[in-house]
Amino acid sequence: MAVHSYLLFCEDRKTYQCWPSYRSIGGAVCMSVNTVRKYVAELEERGMIVTEPTSIVTRDGRKRNGTLRYTILPIQNAVDLHNQRQLRRLEETTKQMRVSKKLAANKEHPA
Repeated sequence: MAVHSYLLFCEDRKTYQCWPSYRSIGGAVCMSVNTVRKYVAELEERGMIVTEPTSIVTRDGRKRNGTLRYTILPIQNAVDLHNQRQLRRLEETTKQMRVSKKLAANKEHPA
């Protein structure tokens, strides 16, 4: 939540975007770069943010990788995604239970 909170702090309220580096996020929330990278991936997986790579042109004209562009998504998207995943799991479990019952019934009363 610390990484998400920092991204919210940095975001442009009109575009819902920000561009902090992993290093600056880590410095602000007292985490290592690798930990920040892990949590950013988790936030993406949960549907809370979207990241896009950016590039910059140096003074000598070379194109280099920039920081990620973070787009903060409405929290309702994350809730909806979580609910969809839960529903999918429930449907899979129900399907497995039906198959198990049919197999058990076939063992008791073979054709």
